Amino acid sequence: MEPMPKQLKILNWLTIALVAVGLYLTIWYAPREAIMGDVQRVFYFHVSAGWAGALAFLVAALSGALFLIRRERRWDRVAMASVEIGVVFTFINIVSGSIWARPIWNTWWTWDPRLVTATIMELVYLAYFMLRQGVDDPDRRARFAAVYSILGFLSVPLTFLSIRFFRSIHPVFFGAGDALSAGMEGPRMWVVFIFSLLTFSFIYGTFLWHRLRLQELSERLEILKMKLLSHES
Repeated sequence: MEPMPKQLKILNWLTIALVAVGLYLTIWYAPREAIMGDVQRVFYFHVSAGWAGALAFLVAALSGALFLIRRERRWDRVAMASVEIGVVFTFINIVSGSIWARPIWNTWWTWDPRLVTATIMELVYLAYFMLRQGVDDPDRRARFAAVYSILGFLSVPLTFLSIRFFRSIHPVFFGAGDALSAGMEGPRMWVVFIFSLLTFSFIYGTFLWHRLRLQELSERLEILKMKLLSHES
């Protein structure tokens, strides 16, 4: 495997620093919310994980479109890696939401529109990998996956807008009265919230770069394996 690029090393340390600062801001700098108490701090990670997941799925859709236009295999690799990371972030978003809901709603799960659509979105992108596994031909697999990543992205805005289309008890972050409904009162809370979004964006970018490097190594090993097998035969 090629040595880690200097830019990636810098990104690693920068991301670690952002995570450390983000933890400090969340635990000690952000004030305690008057009604929900300390459990409100989960929101900084919950929303940021959801944002990172949506960002990952957006990158996957754009990469899928670029693959269909240019037929360059690298865009298929970017799409697949981005979907993998997006699924992880979305899972964190769902789990952290349940952790918040237990003391606030007195239940781990409720059939709220936001929870339902977020779970459907997660299942949609898990099916993305089933599609890739079900097609043997690399070119067809890349084409089908590209189209699926574009169509699958429709679940992302649906999840975001679900609490506006349907009756929901889920807090709203953007719009009239959102600060009160989400417990975001005061500038210090918003500073921590925006910093968390930035931090999770850097985490996504760092993970994506590392995942692409691992994917490239895996493909090189597969090619080497095929050459060895053909030489032996």
